[in-house]
This record gives sequence, structure tokens and C-alpha cells, in this order.
Amino acid sequence: MERNVQKLQQTIFKLNNIIMEEPQIAIIDSNTLSCIGMKTILQDIMPQVSVVSFGSFDDFVNNMPSRYIHYFVSLQIYMEHTSFFINQLFKTIVISGDSKPIQLTNVRMLNIHQTEKELIKQILLIQQNGHNKHPDDTRIPRWNDAPKQLTKREIEVLVLIIKGYLNKEIAEELHIGLSTVITHRKNIVEKLKIKSVSKLTIYAVMNGYIEADKI
Repeated sequence: MERNVQKLQQTIFKLNNIIMEEPQIAIIDSNTLSCIGMKTILQDIMPQVSVVSFGSFDDFVNNMPSRYIHYFVSLQIYMEHTSFFINQLFKTIVISGDSKPIQLTNVRMLNIHQTEKELIKQILLIQQNGHNKHPDDTRIPRWNDAPKQLTKREIEVLVLIIKGYLNKEIAEELHIGLSTVITHRKNIVEKLKIKSVSKLTIYAVMNGYIEADKI
């Protein structure tokens, strides 16, 4: 009997270690659509991280909160449970859907009431700069650069696409023909298997082709 108990304890310990080793992010928000949208963007930006969403604070705290490297929590839930999150500010990002959200002192905030491009930009900035005070730094995943697939000219075209330049404007900026720009765009899509500008933005920032604050 005692041996069975010891084996069970060892199994639980191993399972907990596996869970703790896998980087995970928690979204705590009663708005289902908000959770789905945030989860999609976060997984695009950090594919090596698992994203788990919770519709209530109780569900979240009953699911080993310490396992998560970051909490994306709605403003309402944050205000209702400030005593918990105030001691976890290095992990916490408060999300608000108001056009003019209140500002909280010393709290990182993310306003989802903005364009997809601006929202991605803000999350990328958090991803790049938001870990400097994280005490468990070893669990924060670092972007693993994929082999550089683009030529120098294709990178130049990619950066201008992200900045919102039209094909004609790219041609004028780089002093190349319009048909050449179109060819470069086609090659970029074929090489990266990415069509949307938002995902191209994520790729470019993560590979160091452009800074998030220059988007």
C-alpha cells in the first residue's frame, strides 16, 4: 500500500514538472469572443506557447495559476481580484475593450478597442520588452530564428508592405519596376506560406527585420 502511494506521488510530481516546463499563457475574460481573438493572435506571435482561456477567476485559480508565464486578464476581473494580481504584476497584462480605458498605475495594459495592426503591434512590444522583470526568466520562450528564406530585396519589400506602402509606392521607394514589386510579393508569399499582412508583420518583427515600434 505504501509503495503504491509513493509511486502515485512520484507520478504526480513528474506530471507537475512536465506542466511547469511547457510555457503557457492564461487569458481570463468572461467575453468568449475576446478570448478567442486574443488566443488566435497570441498563438500566431508565440507558437511555442500554449494559450489557455478561462471565463471566470474561480476557474483560473483552480487550475494552478503558477504554471502560467503571463496572465491576460480583463479589466473587470482585475478590479474584482486586485489583491491577487497586484502581487503578480510581472505576469499581468490587463485587457480593456473600452475606447477610453482607465489607466492603472504600474500596470501593463492592452486596449483591444483598436485595429488589428495596432493590437498586434502592442502585443509584439510586450513580447519584446515585457519580460525584463520576470523572476522566472528561464521559462520565457525566446524566438528561434528560422533559416533566412528571403533575399535582401525581398526583405526591403516586406518591410514596406508592413508599413502600408502600395505596390506603386514600393516601386518608387526602391527605384524598381512595378512588375518587379509584384514578383517579389509573390515570392515572399510562396516562400513564407503567409498571405495576411498581420502574420507577415509578426514574422518580420520576430526575425528582426523591423522593430515593433516602427510598424
